[in-house]
Order: sequence, then C-alpha cells, then structure tokens
Amino acid sequence: MDAKGVMKFIEEKEVKLVDFKFVDLLGVWQHFTIPIGDISEEVFKEGLGFDGSSIRGWQSIHESDMLLMPDPATTIIDPFNEIRTLSIVGNVVDPITKEKYGRDPRDVAIKAENYLKTTKLADTAYFGPELEFFIFDEIRT
Repeated sequence: MDAKGVMKFIEEKEVKLVDFKFVDLLGVWQHFTIPIGDISEEVFKEGLGFDGSSIRGWQSIHESDMLLMPDPATTIIDPFNEIRTLSIVGNVVDPITKEKYGRDPRDVAIKAENYLKTTKLADTAYFGPELEFFIFDEIRT
C-alpha cells in the first residue's frame, strides 16, 4: 500500500484517529495519535516531527527534533480501540538531512536483513520480541 492507498483505506473504513508507532532503543513501543483531519499524503513524504529528547537513550535537548516517516506497508486497523484507529509504524530520521537515525531498532533490523542478502547468507531475517512471563508461588502486598 502507498500513501494514496492509505488515504483511500482511511475513507473506506471510516477511520477517526491515526496512531503512529516506533520502537525505542530498549524495545519499548512509543506512539502518538493524531485526528484524521491532520493526515494527508504529505505526511508520508514530509514525516511527523517529535521530540527525540523525551525518548530514553536517544537525543539530547539541543538536538531533540526528529521525524517519523510513516511506512504505508504497515497500515492496519487497531482491533482493540473503541474509536476506529489506524495504526502505522514508521522509521525515524534526522529532520534536516533525512538520514535514517542510527538508534532506530527498525532501521538496524533493515540493515541486518540487507547485510544477509548481500552476503548471500539468507534472503529473509525474522525479528520478534522476547516474550517473558513469571509464575509466582505467592504474592504479598
């Protein structure tokens, strides 16, 4: 799906909100939500600004401006929100140079997969969360 396709999808599905997501250095999902009236095809070309200094381990206050470039291929309807919400994952870039941000785990994964392809070790790499859970005999509060 491209930007035009996302806009058509939004109209067809009567989406009210768009939630933009990315993962921080420690693997925690970060996100921000905008009303449907604030999204256009330009968002996919220009990106959405956010404060990188508020993300642990990313930027200092004097270099905090960053851009999230939405990836239209990641577009889904969030099945858990009461209000119809579109979820889109993005890549983090420098707002001036538009270069990919080196601490963006998604970019690191893309680089790793590209490396595997160039070395002919593999065509595909799968990345996923490490799911953990704990079983307690008792809990005291």
